[in-house]
Amino acid sequence: MTAPVSVPLSAGDTAWVLISSALVMLMVPGLALFYGGLVRGKNTLNTMMMTLAPLGIVTVQWVVIGYSLAFAPGNGMIGGLAWWGFETVGGAANATYAATVPHVAFALFQAMFACITVSLISGAVVERMRFSAYLLFGLAWTTLVYDPLAHWVWGDGGWLRNLGALDFAGGTVVHVSAGTAALVAAVILGRRRVIGRAPLVPHSVPLTLFGAGLLWFGWFGFNAGSAGSASDLAATAFATTHAAAAAGLATWLLIDIARNGRATAVGLATGAVVGLVAITPAAGFVTTRAALAIGALAAVASYAAMQIRARTSVDDTLDVFACHGVAGIMGAMLTGVFATKAVNAAGADGLLAGGGFRQVGVQAVAVLVTVVLSGVLTAGILLTLRSVMGLRAAIGEEVTGLDTSEHGEEAYHAGDLGEMGGSAGSLGRGVVLIRPGVGRIERRAS
Repeated sequence: MTAPVSVPLSAGDTAWVLISSALVMLMVPGLALFYGGLVRGKNTLNTMMMTLAPLGIVTVQWVVIGYSLAFAPGNGMIGGLAWWGFETVGGAANATYAATVPHVAFALFQAMFACITVSLISGAVVERMRFSAYLLFGLAWTTLVYDPLAHWVWGDGGWLRNLGALDFAGGTVVHVSAGTAALVAAVILGRRRVIGRAPLVPHSVPLTLFGAGLLWFGWFGFNAGSAGSASDLAATAFATTHAAAAAGLATWLLIDIARNGRATAVGLATGAVVGLVAITPAAGFVTTRAALAIGALAAVASYAAMQIRARTSVDDTLDVFACHGVAGIMGAMLTGVFATKAVNAAGADGLLAGGGFRQVGVQAVAVLVTVVLSGVLTAGILLTLRSVMGLRAAIGEEVTGLDTSEHGEEAYHAGDLGEMGGSAGSLGRGVVLIRPGVGRIERRAS
């Protein structure tokens, strides 16, 4: 393991990494809006707080111990404690990870990834999980799941990195791990008590659209910032990110129109996010043309996953597994298909670039390991918390809304939309119900 050394800094690279860090941070409030619009009005604040809170608790954990466990010199399984409390993580560069930017800039950029990963999981448990239990879960999950996984994939000496796994900006580390955790959490918590008794519809689709726009904007920092420099590789990642999002959006709209006869705003937002998720592991390893295919294929897979999930008893509130787990798996696997050294000499040639099935196999190992690690430890953490303090809000609190019971605040006061609890709005004769994530519209008689 290479120790931190002083090398000449690049003002341009430093500026780009700092801007990218801010863009990734902006994704968290963007996700809060995206999620907040999809729930009922009486749970809006609670949902948004569960999304925003990791910016605090995870950042503190990251500075104290998380960054060291993920990136400090150690062994193939975990980093050491040499950088706890950001010890020696300062203005000088670190040749191992970011040779032309201050070490602290790289560390903070990575902190934003850790924060948003926990935020993503919240979408599966909103409207029924206690806020305090979620905070403790986020702290434990970051320490036991995210930090080791980040070291395996990105840390110098990490065993998946040494195996040759490609993950440019977090397909496995962020999305597959979060999606798996979301599915496990949804199963352990059980279904919301009001399912089948009241309409569960988005209370503000405009909020969701605005959130999707901020996510798309911030994702340029997420992916292109992972180049670590203001370079041609960053430009490539920027282009592939936008292309995949566009392809995911277009594909989702086409499926919506073909199945339901109309395109929906929720479907548009979901398709864009799915495309962004799928390109994340591949952004710096594939061509822009390949990015179009990755975004489109992921949209088809995620759409199908939502239809399947809707026919089960699993209550993944905002379909986090379908959007992030399935799309993340698709992106990781398709990286093994489309990767080419012509884009990134530090990567590998995938199946279509003449590299055979080896890279596909390596990507499959990384996905499987991520699913097992996140799934098993998520279950262990949640079952432990359930035995110690309980996970779910009481039935009365769930019916009243978690904004009031958990925080003593309301997003909407009497007379506002929140008075309806996010119920369906009228449109002509009948009530329009919009299914979150799927974008499917049903009409019921008034």
